[in-house]
Amino acid sequence: MTAQHRAAEFKAFLTEIDKQVPAELDVHLICDNLSTHKTEAIRRWLVRHPRFHLHFTPTSASWLNLVERWFGEITMKLIRRGVHRTVAALTTDIEQWVEHWNANPRPYVWTKTADQILDSLATYCQRINDSRH
Repeated sequence: MTAQHRAAEFKAFLTEIDKQVPAELDVHLICDNLSTHKTEAIRRWLVRHPRFHLHFTPTSASWLNLVERWFGEITMKLIRRGVHRTVAALTTDIEQWVEHWNANPRPYVWTKTADQILDSLATYCQRINDSRH
């Protein structure tokens, strides 16, 4: 975990994954649309490492709500309730919380069918296409 989210840190992250994952395996990463993930330096790195495949989430992706909900759990159950006098203390607490979560996972239940999600997306696309903006 780094304090900053620049291309240099992302490249270091990719390099670390490259070292840790066996060379015969492809690596698929899901990334948000942060410009850090799309810089020229990152593009050059990816060309030299063709086993890496970046998949970018669409904005307003409904499954992303589940990820945000998980971060909400951390916020409500750890960060707001705790006292963290340093970044290091906060980092340690988050890492311990994640270890506990992973030891006792509780999946979120997807409440919409694929058809409902696609219908909602179609309605949204129609609305923004008709907005004349």
